Amino acid sequence: MDPGILFAILAALGWGVYIFALKRFFEGYAAAQIAVVINLFSITWYAPVTATRLDSASVPTLAELGALGVGVVLTTIVFIGLGFVLFVEALDDGDVSYVTPINKLVPVFVLPIEIVLLSAHLSPLQVAGVGVATLAVYVANYQGGSLFEPLRRAANSRPAQLALASAACYAVSDVGKRVALQELAIPTSLWVPILFVGGTLVLLPLAVRDWRPVRGHLPRFAAAGLLVAGSEHVTSVAFSLVPASIGSPIINTQAIVAVILGGVILRESQFGTRLVAALLAVAGVALIAVGDVGTLVSVV
Repeated sequence: MDPGILFAILAALGWGVYIFALKRFFEGYAAAQIAVVINLFSITWYAPVTATRLDSASVPTLAELGALGVGVVLTTIVFIGLGFVLFVEALDDGDVSYVTPINKLVPVFVLPIEIVLLSAHLSPLQVAGVGVATLAVYVANYQGGSLFEPLRRAANSRPAQLALASAACYAVSDVGKRVALQELAIPTSLWVPILFVGGTLVLLPLAVRDWRPVRGHLPRFAAAGLLVAGSEHVTSVAFSLVPASIGSPIINTQAIVAVILGGVILRESQFGTRLVAALLAVAGVALIAVGDVGTLVSVV
């Protein structure tokens, strides 16, 4: 197996567990505060990796990055933070087994971005994958009735709207990660703390407005920080080895992990229908990934 794909699979497992943990253990906290506190723990957990593995000679200078490179880094950080806040708000309003399949349609947004900005080309399998993944949204909203009722339900559902908006933000950040790690050649051991520190600074003004004491829940924040540090590391390694249109679909199969945990442990309603939606999302992203091998060409 290609190492990049293996790391993407590990990232999917880690993020799937993390999504479940957000719904199960952090209700009552504002999304921005959750991100800031977890990021602070993640920085602490990841510091030994940066200290022991970062080679200063491999770090590009600001002159080497240029204004465009700095812009890519800042844009990626902002959209990660925005995507997280929107996703947590979607989880607050809806079940994890409903929100996650919709939110994990990130590859549907990644492909157009790579086509427009990175001159990528879609294969027929990838087009089919986008269609199957989009069908997952329909199934997630199916509760009987007319053929178009699920579409109306999705259009009027606040959790669905937030989840889709979050997916679009994550798509921008996924492409940004790919550019930062491949084209800009930022080392993974530096890139991961950049994301944590940058995300903390971006969200801190929002977090302090609705800050709640966290002392009683420090162990769970610390555990989540460790999980995020590990997941972000393997995610970054994956994006440093494969295009975003391969890594993103595989990583976003985390939906199936989150849906199963939400349905089995939290006993959320309509688990069977939402499991089918998650499976369709996974099938769609699998087609995108398979269609990408040997056919997706970037001229960058």
